[in-house]
Amino acid sequence: MRLTIIGGGGFRVPLVYRALLTQTATGDARCTEVTLYDTDPLRARVIASVLARQAEEASEAGLPDPPAVRVAGDLDDALRGTDFVFSALRAGGTAGRVGDERAPLAEGVLGQETVGAGGVLYGLRTIPAALRLADRVLAVAPEAWVVNFTNPAGMVTEAMATRLGHRVIGICDSPVGLVRRAARAAGAEPDEVGFSYVGLNHLGWLLTLTHKGRDLLPGLLADDAALASFEEGRLFGARWLRALGALPNEYLHYYYFARETRAAALAADRTRGEFLHRQQSAFFAEAARDPAGAPALWERIRREREETYGAEARAAGGDERPRDAEDLEGGGYERVALALMRAIAGDRRTRLILNVRNNGTVPELPGHAIVETVCDVDGLGAHPVPTVTPGLAETGLMLQVKAVERATIEAAVTGSRAAALRALALHPLVDSVNAAARVLDRAGALPQPPA
Repeated sequence: MRLTIIGGGGFRVPLVYRALLTQTATGDARCTEVTLYDTDPLRARVIASVLARQAEEASEAGLPDPPAVRVAGDLDDALRGTDFVFSALRAGGTAGRVGDERAPLAEGVLGQETVGAGGVLYGLRTIPAALRLADRVLAVAPEAWVVNFTNPAGMVTEAMATRLGHRVIGICDSPVGLVRRAARAAGAEPDEVGFSYVGLNHLGWLLTLTHKGRDLLPGLLADDAALASFEEGRLFGARWLRALGALPNEYLHYYYFARETRAAALAADRTRGEFLHRQQSAFFAEAARDPAGAPALWERIRREREETYGAEARAAGGDERPRDAEDLEGGGYERVALALMRAIAGDRRTRLILNVRNNGTVPELPGHAIVETVCDVDGLGAHPVPTVTPGLAETGLMLQVKAVERATIEAAVTGSRAAALRALALHPLVDSVNAAARVLDRAGALPQPPA
């Protein structure tokens, strides 16, 4: 089985390869080759050097047959003959993210990579590139499955699905992390619980958490000490979680505590994008000068990146405690992606939370709209399973944000400035049409739509 990573110079790629090295699957579900492609060849070469060292360490530890790694010279070469494509695009690089965050903040509204006006701007910039990739997959590797890592994952997956249908599936590590942490807090092993989760990407809720036929969620919500033992419990607070009757995805903090998160973002010395831009620029410059030291440097920078993840939201909620040790080790995106890949390649039924077509999961949304929900995966792809119906408040917020996503896709595909303004102004976290128009002006011209 062959895997291609588009955005192969991305910082998360060694996490994927590290997970592949520990795979126990054999036969047609075993990955034998990883191809990296990045528009920046230097970044791809640096990451390849990190993977080479990981393979050496795996061999020294007695792990057999690490997947071969190659760096492709062009996109078609990268795609030809592949079975799976991991899409990890970063259109405009981390510098583009900085602009996406700063333009809204200058108007006093939230600037964040995937949420609010910042998420709309990132979608406008990213969707044309994602559609061009989808078109090349259709032309060069039409039987391949595309696993979309690219943010904003929901709207990017929905745009790509207009070309690729069910053969593109979006993933995110936030839901699986929430389930894992909630299960531990409730006294159960994460691998032994069932769950109902539904929403959009970065806008979802854990509605049930079952173990041996019993829903653990009511007891967890009633236990102050248990709620204080994990990140989402501390982030949202016992009072609000009990009033809500569910556990929200961490990104809902931007909605439920909009005033506080906006104030924290405006008061911060730098945005998350600026932190990552400086960190990653320094990493690639130093690693290019000293390839032998790149693996150790990558691990140090990765740890720093994980330790600071979500710091702004935690600060807004008054929680200065460090992240849980298990969350610092990674195992999110890559674990979901490889479980998905193996389930399809080996036709082994696996239950995962994924971004897929709605198909009636949320009756109020169109059937082709991408939702984030519990799916059974087999050789034919990912299939949403029946779930608990979300409440009116959750459904209403999903409908509003889905309207924003649809308008963003329209603007990215057609170049319509009116659709872009509609996407920004309709977002629940943008409080003025005039502010939305000024954000759009600050962001400059819309990206060129795909041909």
